[in-house]
Amino acid sequence: MKAISSMATRLLLADLMAAADDAGLGHVEIESVGGVDAADRVAAGEEFDLVFLADGALAKLAAGGHVVPGTVSPLVLSQVAVGIPSHSGAPAAAVSDAAFPDAEGGREAIRAATRIGYSTGPSGTALVSMIEDWGLSAEVGDRLVQARPGIPVARLLADGEVDLGFQQLSELVGSPGVTVLGVLPQDCAIDTVFSGAVATTSSDPEDAAAILAFLRTGAARDIARSHHFAPPPAP
Repeated sequence: MKAISSMATRLLLADLMAAADDAGLGHVEIESVGGVDAADRVAAGEEFDLVFLADGALAKLAAGGHVVPGTVSPLVLSQVAVGIPSHSGAPAAAVSDAAFPDAEGGREAIRAATRIGYSTGPSGTALVSMIEDWGLSAEVGDRLVQARPGIPVARLLADGEVDLGFQQLSELVGSPGVTVLGVLPQDCAIDTVFSGAVATTSSDPEDAAAILAFLRTGAARDIARSHHFAPPPAP
């Protein structure tokens, strides 16, 4: 089977699909690209069995008839974290605390940064919207650097292209050349639910649905936690 996903879940899905294969559910080949590109390719009718994207993007694809609406399944919740460049060369460690005491601390950090990296997809859109709400667009707009599709913000930090970066915690942890300050504080948190669905182009929708069911088991949730994802909110 073939699947497509955004970059934010690529490492998690690799381990989940290996576990599904070990459980006898079959091999799934996953292509991970920028979330916008992934949604566009699915909408254009490219053949896939499974699609893994932010829930908002999947809802649009379901409304357009590109994924089977009844199969859309919330799988994990991802928090946006804050990173800065590190010269140690060691992989970035996870930090459970918030990066700033409150939203005002985040606002001042953005004002003080020379170049601010953010990702494509819903988390990047939410960050830009938050900066607009804070009235900082005119002040820092020319300092915002959006990561190129398929390029993580961690790479921008490690390469010195930005000195403050915002991306999913799961994307920053483990990246060399990065120090994770923590997740955004609760009063300005940016959380994204990533979901999966069976594509309407699937040649084997029953087996694809079985894979989705496995991804909602306790074993799959344990794998997700090891990648710094939380369970999705209860419906």
